Amino acid sequence: MTPRTYRTLKIAAEIVVPIAILLAWQLWTVHADNPNFPRLSTILVEFRDMWLFSDFGTDVVPSLKRIALGFGIATVLGVGLGIPLGMSRWTRSLAMPHVEYWRAMPPPALLPISIVLLHSIGDVQKVSFIAFFCLFPILLNTMDGVRAIDPTLIDTARSFNVSRWERIRRLVFPAALPQISAGMRTSLSLAVIIMVVSEYFSSTSGVGFVLLNSKNTFQFTPMWAAILLIGLLGYLLNVLFMLAERRILAWHRGWRAATPQ
Repeated sequence: MTPRTYRTLKIAAEIVVPIAILLAWQLWTVHADNPNFPRLSTILVEFRDMWLFSDFGTDVVPSLKRIALGFGIATVLGVGLGIPLGMSRWTRSLAMPHVEYWRAMPPPALLPISIVLLHSIGDVQKVSFIAFFCLFPILLNTMDGVRAIDPTLIDTARSFNVSRWERIRRLVFPAALPQISAGMRTSLSLAVIIMVVSEYFSSTSGVGFVLLNSKNTFQFTPMWAAILLIGLLGYLLNVLFMLAERRILAWHRGWRAATPQ
């Protein structure tokens, strides 16, 4: 099979499989006539009316802002803390017990504490909550990326009296960037999940709030429309990130292709 044929089949599968699942959903709900599982066509009409018109500005935009701010803060902190921790074994040994403890904490367990500490259920609480749990994949991947750098490169740069900041900027950060990118991609998906959790339990706006309100009032069609939107948000954000990653890390793919395995 040629690479071109493989890519064509891969794209076709990515298109055909979701369409087949949606058609099966529509056919099953038409015959099932279950109020808990509305027809797909009904859900799509509700999706259009809610998320493309009436509720876009009041619920979708706030959710996207919270994701963007939380993910951005987590990226800055994860990279900013991960590089020095990856370069210093002594500092890393002190920090790792705390990192492992907090990253294993389930998000719902800390949600009440975040509300109490921040004295609100507003955007500050939600952005902080998203940033906290998105921090750990980026932090750990940054540390691993820094630790994987050949020590000879660092020693060579040091022997030429390259300053610490220049070593980080020109050597450490670019070398660790592929691993950092992998952590960011994981955290981006996690940001959508944490956004829903924070809005579901403590909010007056957002997609998670709409999901909760629809469930509590037994409005199953808006509930399914919200679930569909959450899945689409996660998918589209991942696609956008992959496009940006492909452009930024083009040099890395070229290097791997040129390196004999």
